[in-house]
Formats: sequence, structure tokens, C-alpha cells
Amino acid sequence: MQIAMLGPLEVRADGDVAVQVGGLRLRTLLIALALEPGRVISTSRLVEAIWADEPPERAVNAVQALVSRLRRVLPDSVIQVHASGYRLAIEPDAVDVVRFERMTTAGRAAARAGEPETAAHLLREALDLWRGAALSDVAEKDYFRGPAARLAEMRLAAIEDRVEADLRLGRGAELTTELTTVVAEHPLRERLVASLMRSLCAAGRPAEALQAYESARQELADTLGTDPSAELSTLHTAILRGELGSGPARSAAAPGTPSSEAVPPSAWTVDRAPSSEASGPLTSGPQTNLRAGLTSFIGRDEDVVEVGRLVDRHRLVTLTGPGGAGKTRLSIESARTLTDRIPDGTWLVELASVRDGADVPQAILTALGLRDQAIAGWTSVDEPVGRLASALRLRRTLLVLDNCEHVIDAVASLVDRLLGQCPHLRILATSREPLSIAGESVWPVRPFSLPPEHATATEALSYPAVRLLADRGAAARPGFEVTEQTAAAVVRVCRALDGMPLAIELAAARLRTMTVEQLANRLDDRFRLLTSGSRVASRQHRTLRAVVDWSWELLSDEERVLLRRLALFTGGATIESAERVCAGDAVDADRVVELLVTLTDKSLLVSDDTDDAPRYRMLETIRTYCLERLDGAGERERIRRAHADYFIELAETVDPHLRRAEQLAWRDRLAAEHDNLTSALREAVAVGDAQRAVRLVAAAGWYWWVSGRKVEGLEMAEAALELPGEVADTARAGACAVAAVFSTAGIGDERTAQKWLDQVADLDLSAQDGSPLLRFLRPLGEMARAAADGAPAGEYIVDDLLTDTDPWVRAMARLNRARLQYNLGHDMVGATTDAEMALAEFRSIGERWGLSFALTTLADLVVLNGDLAAALAYYEEAIDVVIEMGMVEDVLFMRGKQILLRWLIGDVRGSAEAEAEADREARQITWPDGLAGLALAKAELARWKGDVATARKLLAETEAALRDFDVHAVFQAMILDLTAHLDAAEGEHETARARRSEALALAVQSTHAPTVGQVLVGIADQALRMESPSEAAAMLAAADAIRGAPDRFAPDAARIEGRARAALGDEGYAEAARRGHEVTLATVRDLAAPILDA
Repeated sequence: MQIAMLGPLEVRADGDVAVQVGGLRLRTLLIALALEPGRVISTSRLVEAIWADEPPERAVNAVQALVSRLRRVLPDSVIQVHASGYRLAIEPDAVDVVRFERMTTAGRAAARAGEPETAAHLLREALDLWRGAALSDVAEKDYFRGPAARLAEMRLAAIEDRVEADLRLGRGAELTTELTTVVAEHPLRERLVASLMRSLCAAGRPAEALQAYESARQELADTLGTDPSAELSTLHTAILRGELGSGPARSAAAPGTPSSEAVPPSAWTVDRAPSSEASGPLTSGPQTNLRAGLTSFIGRDEDVVEVGRLVDRHRLVTLTGPGGAGKTRLSIESARTLTDRIPDGTWLVELASVRDGADVPQAILTALGLRDQAIAGWTSVDEPVGRLASALRLRRTLLVLDNCEHVIDAVASLVDRLLGQCPHLRILATSREPLSIAGESVWPVRPFSLPPEHATATEALSYPAVRLLADRGAAARPGFEVTEQTAAAVVRVCRALDGMPLAIELAAARLRTMTVEQLANRLDDRFRLLTSGSRVASRQHRTLRAVVDWSWELLSDEERVLLRRLALFTGGATIESAERVCAGDAVDADRVVELLVTLTDKSLLVSDDTDDAPRYRMLETIRTYCLERLDGAGERERIRRAHADYFIELAETVDPHLRRAEQLAWRDRLAAEHDNLTSALREAVAVGDAQRAVRLVAAAGWYWWVSGRKVEGLEMAEAALELPGEVADTARAGACAVAAVFSTAGIGDERTAQKWLDQVADLDLSAQDGSPLLRFLRPLGEMARAAADGAPAGEYIVDDLLTDTDPWVRAMARLNRARLQYNLGHDMVGATTDAEMALAEFRSIGERWGLSFALTTLADLVVLNGDLAAALAYYEEAIDVVIEMGMVEDVLFMRGKQILLRWLIGDVRGSAEAEAEADREARQITWPDGLAGLALAKAELARWKGDVATARKLLAETEAALRDFDVHAVFQAMILDLTAHLDAAEGEHETARARRSEALALAVQSTHAPTVGQVLVGIADQALRMESPSEAAAMLAAADAIRGAPDRFAPDAARIEGRARAALGDEGYAEAARRGHEVTLATVRDLAAPILDA
């Protein structure tokens, strides 16, 4: 595959076949990936590239949906899924941008080697790749402005280098026309001006060369207020002296003037030296050595009050938390509020620099100013401790012992002794773990709470993490504010850094040199990025890596091994999963529980207690660090396999329960492990572990479905199934079934679904092999293949499933027989009976998704009989069921029906309430099918009300939701039918007829009888407008014949029939209708010809 971006995007597959990438978002996605072929691009960067500062809610799902669509356009396996993002798996040279950069680099190298002929050839070939402005499809998007500008600059530099090579080859006279044009476009490029001057001299036109100089001088003065460079002035002088005449321009500037070859590119730019900073000393007062705060204290006011209360009640209070959580600052601010109440003062003892526990007493003496003072009567060999106890014995003092963790045993022993000997002493300690002595009160210092992903600026600023970034960011970059434009990036930064104050302050310092959007996009490499800490901070607080290094160095070998292995648990680990995955080779299984508790005490794990069992999680910064350690230990692949195997087994255990009454509890059990399931699958895909990836898809597929995770499920299934490698037939078949189900979700893509079902057919499976989902889908695949071969489709294809051993399969078979009859316009009475029996069976087994499917099928059937109230009741029960399941993406189609049905039965207020609720739910959804279905239903209602303008606006929303996606023929026909109604209402009859003709072709192609009937009703309306009531009657009769029953849902058919009967009389109407009674899908276009072809 070849990708060209030096001009409008062009994609060519093998054999030079053009590949059409439709829709701006799909092209944006592909361009973002193609700019760095072979490299994993994080999802957050892709979100920024596609949506900039206005990402949709659930943006990750939106990216997944686009990737899934793009993968269908491009050759198999070109886009690969990785744990942190996506990769375009093509040779770098397949991208013209990469080829251009490679060839220009080679051209410059040839020039430096004294090979101007080779240089000119390479540079000319590189420049020939350009067909227009670089990245022109996405030129208006902020994300691409930098790359586009860089490429434009590289092109100009390549032109300059190629011209230089041509000048050296004596081709100067041939360049005057080209250079005159280029200099006119870039009059401030002095190197181009110099080349033009030399070219004109070579052509024997020195006067024009001098004029070119004068024009450049004037332009520089007017635009920049500056004079020409020394190099250009020297060339000007040489021409005035006649030192540059006609003929080959060798390297020939004037004597003493460096040639262009000798002048490096830097001669045409200006380097700026970095600024330097300095800091001054701090001072302290007589009753305390607490430092005055240099920055505002944000977000811990309530903690200060609580810590003060604890110090009042307890003589030892320890603030615990991970490195960078703000323990030191909280301890100082808390102590500051207590200073006036403590007669002998509050004293800060900084232990970070103390390396030996034996030096802790002396550090305290130094902080108290007692280092060189002797205490009368004390001569014990235990002198420092004794002197300290003697000095504090009668004092009412608060000691703040900061950073105790690395000398924890010595501090604990000393504190225990001092508190025992000094009755008025109180101690406030900070440590990454408790001192664990009698009487200690522990106050956990947690990271700041985090704003939701899509918080507005006002909402975000109510969170201390955001206020901290805003405050420190404004100090680093005056004028920085959290606005609606920056809020999304600010929230991403705070969330990515776990709300950790030190990490946020380090990030804010980076705002001196980059925007907050750039900062947010680079936090994947946080340890390299966040290195600009205070020069006066302790060593372990100057960089983000140093903070974590400090904690790591204090762990035992056994603790380090377990911690690094736990890093693969993106969703946290239970005791059971940690024992199964992490035990072995240096960590015994019976030691895991104790180590988990120890690591939690040391603030490297966070324990989330639930009703079932604690779950141990890592902050993302700790996890990123531990993944590096896991890689360094060479253990990642082994632990990855163990992690994947555990969650495959769990998913396979849960799957049968997801089709029974207990499904919600079991779904929630897997939902608690959702992040682990996803990461296990992404890791397997990333390393090409096809067996585990496919098996996990087969096991977790139905969980994704009943959780409403359609976008993710489709992406994961396709990514796994595209991996090469041996996979058990049952696992591959199960995964193909999952992919097929997700491919037909909502509007659906039946061609893709059929591809996966065809793969199932090629496997050697018995009738009872595989999952219930697979057994249910296999006959449907056979039916679709038969239809594709011209054989008649029939609902009988599922009859064998009515005796399946699984009650869910039996109920689904009966329900789908009903649905097939409805879709094909066959026996509506039999369809209704089957749907009612399926509903009863699903109620019996308690499976909620099947129940909702049965309810909506029955609603569609009874509405044909005009029982709108019953249909509404079915839909509203189905809505309650899917909401209970949390399948918000499925509810929008149902809401659309609810809106229309309530309006039809006269409940206008209820219809408006349903619409408002649907709009609220739509804001949480990115699945385009549901959004489009809702917009189309609202457009239909607007048409019924006679509001053509609103209907067109809603149709535009429908088309916008589907812009980047393949749309099923049924849905295309529905959109065209509705649009044609609007055209006709506005007198655009020819346009309306053309749309109806296209709609009928699509509906017939789909073989979906209800849609064919709907389009025929529209054509009947067209006939009335053409004053052909007899044709209208024939169209209505044909609609009923193909549909298998009259449609008493929409008001159109009744209106048209009434007007046609009034025109023809009952006998005339019956006579006209006879022509439509015997119509089939094969003959319906002929019946409609008098209207559509008139």
C-alpha cells in the first residue's frame, strides 16, 4: 500500500488500485497514523488530531469506531491495535512524506560529499513527490499545522539545496525563471535571493541581479525592519565589483566570501540561548523554623483542620501517602496553624538527606539549634538521644519529622522513646508508611480528586487538582487560564497524573515552553517530560522519576518483584488474581496477601474495599514506572501470558451465566475486570499471540454485547481475528460469531458480518460445537449465503434450533423466525405467535437482552394492526430493561419509537418528555447508529407536524452522524424516503421522484419488506401529487402485499387512501388496487414506473 500526503490524500493498494477513504474524520485518522508509520500513536493524540479541543463524550469509543471503519477500507492488518493506541503497519517508504525526507537527507549528504550531480538528481526526485500543499486535507486542524509547516519549510530548503547543486553544475542560466517565481513567493528567503542573483549573473544579467538585491533589501526593511545578512551583502558587493560574471557559477562568491557550500544552513538562522534562574536563601523565626510558603496552598484546607484536631487529641500523628501527594506541605501548613497554641514552638526536621538511622537524633538536635550545646548532667554514651530527651522533657513542643520512610525503624524507635520520656511533646510525622507504634494516629494523604473527563471550565475549577495546575501554570506562563478552550486538555493532564500535586507542579513548569494541549499529548512519556523540579527541592522531589525511585529503593526484593508484576493489572488486582498471576519465581503464593498489605501500607498500592473483596490498584505513574521495571527484569512476556490465561478462564466461566436470570451479577463481576480484560487482549494483539487473543474474544464477546460496548467489541474482535497463527477451531468460530454480531449492530454492515460467518462455515465443526451464540448464528449465515446464490430465503432455516439443548438458543431461534417472517413480509400471524412464545421463554429464563429484543419485535408486529397503545407498552418495557442493563447505546432506537408512538396516540406532552430524555441520553453515546436513528425519528415527527425546516435540520444531523461510516441499504432508503417527502412538500417534485426511485432500488436490494412498503407509500403520495389517484391506490396495495399486512403506524397511508378513495370511489379504488395485490419484489419497480419515470 502507498500513501501520499504531499498534496491531497491518495491511497493506493497493491496493483496501484486507488482506495477511497471517505469522510474527513477517516482521512484525518489515517493521516495522523501515516505521519509516523510503524509507530504506536496513543489514543489521546488521535483524539486531539481528529477533534482538537472539542472531543466527543466517550472519545476513546469514538476513535475505536473510526478505526474499525478505516480497517474495512484498507488492506487487512494494516492498522494494528496496541495496548496504548494504534499503529500503521506499513513500510515507512510507502509514505511519500517519509520518502521525501529520506531523499532530501541523501541529497544533502551527496552535496556535502562533493557530488552535486547526485545531489541534484535526488533532490529533484524528492521535490517531484509534491502534488500540492502538504497535508492539505487537514490543513485547518491545529494538530497538523506544525507538521505541515515543517514539511513546507523542508520543501523550500530542498529547493534551495537543489538550486545550489544546479548552480555548481553550471546550470545557473537555466534557473532564472524558476527562481524569479520562487523568490516572488518567498521574498524574505535570503538564500533563494542569493541564488537568483548568482543565476542572473550566470545568464549575463548582472543589472537584474542588483535589482533583485535592492528588492530584497527593501522587503527586509519594510517587513522586518532589518538589513540584508552579511552573506547577501558580500555577494552584492562582489557583483558591483564585477567579480561574478557569466559562466559556470562554481562555488563562486566573491573572494573571501564563503560559498553556499561552506555556509551551513545555520548561517541563515539565529540561535537563542536559554535563560538562567537563581534562587536565594530562606530565613526562620525564633519560635519555629517553619518555612514561609513560596506558593499558594491549594486544596487541603479541610485536611489542615482535621490534622490539627488529630494533633490536639493524639501525641503522634503520621501523614502517609505516596511520594508527591503533598505530605510535606500539608504537615507544614498544619503545624503553622498550631504554632500560637504551642508555647515552645513547632520545629521542622527534614530527614530526606539523612542516610543512616543513627543520625536521626542529631538531625533533630540541629533543627532545634542544640547541635553544639551541652545539656548539664548528661554524659551517657547514648549522648544524642539522651541530650534530645533532656532538652524536650519539660517543653511543650511540636516536632514535624518529614520524610521518615527510609529511616523508618530508627525513627519509630526514637519517637517511641521520646514520647515516653517527654510528656508534653507532640510529633507530626510524614512517611510513605506508618511508624506502627502504640498511640499512632494515621491520616492518609490521598491524591486530589479528579474532575470528570468532559468537565466544563467552571466544573473543572471546582477541583483542587485543576486549581493547582491553573495557579502554577500562570506562574510559569503569565496569562495561562483554564477556559472552555483549554479545559479539556487541563483535565486530561490532571487525570493522567492521578491528581498528584508534585506531578501537577512539574507539569505546570513545562507550560513555559509548550501549550497545555501539547503537554497533555506528551504525558505518555511522563518520566522524561517531568524533570523540571525546584533546584532547592530534595533530590527525591526534583523529577517525577526521582519520586518513584525513592520509594522503589526502600522495598525488599520480594516486594519489588510483586509490585512490578502487578503493573499489568490496569484494572487492579484481587487477592485471587494476584496469587494466580504473580506468584512463582521469588514470590510464594502464600506470601502474596502479606506483601499486598505491606505495599499498601507503603503507599504504592491503593486498596479499594468492596462488598466482595479488596482490590489493589496502582496510581498510573507508579504503574508506568513498574512496567519499565518489569521489562528490565525480562519478565513481561511470562507475566503477560499468565495474566491473559487468568482472565480467559474467568470470562469463559462467566459467559454461560450472561444468558440467565443471574446475568447482571455476573456481568458486574466481569465489569469490575473490564480494564484487565481489555489490556490482556490488547497486549496479546500487540505481541501477535493469536491463540489467546481469539480465545479471549470468544469468551468475552457476549459480555461486551450485554454491556453496550459495541464499538470496543467490534474493534477487539477484528484485531484478534486478523492475527496470523494457529487457533483452535471452536475458539476461532466463537470469535467470528462475536465479530458478526457486532458488525450488524444498529444500522449494521451485513457484508462484513457475512465475511465472518463464511469463515465459520469453512471450519470443521459439528452442530453442537461452540458457544450458544455460534450455534444460533450458523444457520443465519447459511441462509445469507443461499440468498447470495439466488436461492429463496426462508424462516425455516432456524427450525432445527428449536430442539437445541440450550433454552436461550431455542428462544432466540423462535424469536428470529418471527423476525425473519416480519422482515420478509410472510406470515404475520405466525410471526406474532412466535414472538409471543419467545417473550415467554425469555421471561422464564430471565435473560434481559433477549427479553428486550422480543418486546421490540412484538411492538413492530402489533403496530401493523393499529394497536399503538400495546406497541408503546412493549417499547417502554424494553426501554426499562435495557436501561437496567446499562445498554445506553441500544435505548436511542427505542426512544425514537416511543417519541412517535406517544405523539400518535395524542400524548403530545409525553412525546416531548421522551424526546428530552433521549437527547440527554444521546450526549453519553458515540455509537453513530443510535444517534442517527434518533435524529431520523425526530425528523419524521417534525414532518408529520408540517415543520419542514426542522425536519431538514434533523436529517442533516442524521447524515452527520453517519458521515464516516458505511450505511446499510435499509437506512439509506429510509433517509431518501423522508427527504423525498420534504422535497415534495416544497414543490421539488422532480427531485423527490429521483430520490424515491433510488430509495426503492435500495429497499428492494435489502429485501426488507417493511422498508419496501414504506417507500411504496411515499411513491403513492407522489402519485397523488401528480393527480394519479389510481396509481396511488395500486402503490398502497403493493405496499400491503409486500409487507404482508397493512401498516397502521404512520399517518401517511390513511391520508393517501382517503384522498384516493374520494377521487375514485370505493369501486374504482378497489379496481385500481387489484394491480398491486399480486406484486413481488421482482416486479414492484415495473408497477412504480408510471410515477417514477413519468
